[in-house]
Amino acid sequence: MLDLNVLLDVVQRRDPFYAASAATVSKTLSREITGCIPGHALTTLYYLVSRQAGKVKAGELVDWLLVHFEVVSQDRNQFLRARSLDCPDFEDAVVASAAEASSCEFIVTRNIGDFVGAPVPAVTPEEFLVIE
Repeated sequence: MLDLNVLLDVVQRRDPFYAASAATVSKTLSREITGCIPGHALTTLYYLVSRQAGKVKAGELVDWLLVHFEVVSQDRNQFLRARSLDCPDFEDAVVASAAEASSCEFIVTRNIGDFVGAPVPAVTPEEFLVIE
């Protein structure tokens, strides 16, 4: 499960995080792994990119994500599960719940401290690249 901040590192070319995040995304593009993203990440990314680069670019990004990533549907049960987790932030708990529901091995994020109470281990992109 890729956390939103990893995707934003790539989309916005945020240094010094870009290289490791892009290498992580590349593993999905080369089909070495199945990269998952939570459904709500699509709307958040569309909103952020449309503000910065316009609706056409935002739409192109969403289309690209839909081709290359497994989008984990989120329902009431996942949100209830997220509420029961001991994560400091609800959005992170929702990511953790989605990762659990889709049987992900890891949550790849730059903010591993936000996933202390998660049922799926969180690793940084740098750690993930060494594991894989």
